[in-house]
Amino acid sequence: MASLLRLSSALALVTGAGSGIGRAVSVRLAREGATVAACDLDGAAAHETVRLLGGPVIEAQAPRGNHAAFQADVSETTAARRLLEQVQACFSRPPSVVVSCAGITRDEFLLHMSEDNWDKVIAVNLKGIFLVTQAAAQALVSSGCHGSIINISSIIGKVGNMGQTNYASSKAGVIGLTQSAARELGRHRIRCNSVLPGFIATPMTEKMPQKVKEKVTGLIPMGHFGDPEDVADVVAFLASEDSGYITGASVEVTGGLFM
Repeated sequence: MASLLRLSSALALVTGAGSGIGRAVSVRLAREGATVAACDLDGAAAHETVRLLGGPVIEAQAPRGNHAAFQADVSETTAARRLLEQVQACFSRPPSVVVSCAGITRDEFLLHMSEDNWDKVIAVNLKGIFLVTQAAAQALVSSGCHGSIINISSIIGKVGNMGQTNYASSKAGVIGLTQSAARELGRHRIRCNSVLPGFIATPMTEKMPQKVKEKVTGLIPMGHFGDPEDVADVVAFLASEDSGYITGASVEVTGGLFM
């Protein structure tokens, strides 16, 4: 770890902050000195994250310097835009760090996957990140502020996975979206990077059958699933000026899986 409090002047918006990687990212960024706007579809979970950070538990209200919780469905255009407006109104500035962690799975083999399950995953995992990235970038450009946008993809977006055509497609899209955004926004001093976790111990991977977990673990050179904090460490680096000349990158956090 580099110096502590690398983010003491930052306002960080984290989506999917109610559990797993999103919660770990929120905790880590707060530990680095950032003020955190924790957003989740589950408003109660977002409040719990803010409580863990030592902030108030009143949604969309925060005394100066404190953290705040927000509820939003980032897959809905009006909700995503309203979220950025609420954060900006709450803190009197746009977030300079934006981390999109919100994501879902609806696993099924291609031959049997319903269009509805395809659409739901694409809507949250890809469209949601597009909407938040766009709204955040618009707010930063309008205010003349620089920033760091970090989108959580997945190693599955790079290599694919059986039973996850929808998820793999959405996460591959996040990589392309982020790289394209990096090209467009660099002149505005807005950096855009993606993080590709492998198999991380989260509520999402807890649903995996034990035999599948054991098989996957055997493929990981480091011999175990990662922790959400492993991903949060990388996010904190990308959020800080320690990565000031990095944009358009896709950082794998996989324990060596699929290298």
